[in-house]
Amino acid sequence: MREQDFRAIKPWLIATDLGMLTYWAVTAAKALGILDIPGEYLYAGYDDPLMVIWNWSFFPLDLVFSVTGLAAAALLRCGHDGWRLLAPVSLALTWCAGFMALSFWALQGSFDPVWWAMNGFLVAWPTAFWLRSWRQRR
Repeated sequence: MREQDFRAIKPWLIATDLGMLTYWAVTAAKALGILDIPGEYLYAGYDDPLMVIWNWSFFPLDLVFSVTGLAAAALLRCGHDGWRLLAPVSLALTWCAGFMALSFWALQGSFDPVWWAMNGFLVAWPTAFWLRSWRQRR
């Protein structure tokens, strides 16, 4: 990954990662009874124990892609080459998280435009970046 390419997507990466960490902070606050919001705001089927487990199964993946993305951005800012390893990992995991959620809902036959759009975003911008980067190398 070239530095100029990463600089171009860095705002997308940071916004996505901070957004995901915010989502999990709100979800945890709701689960702990600290925040009183309707469960449907978090995900469809909030009252179904299996859906709660399904949602929390994404926590480690989302946490890793967010932390690696933010760490990559910080390393670039400090001039450390470690960002070259972390940035592609973060992008790949971001894509996987969105794709897994969309696949689940497609198999389930569930369509909520808001959740499809948010997870579609997790798939779309890394895909666009990889395609653009691949074309530039050719």
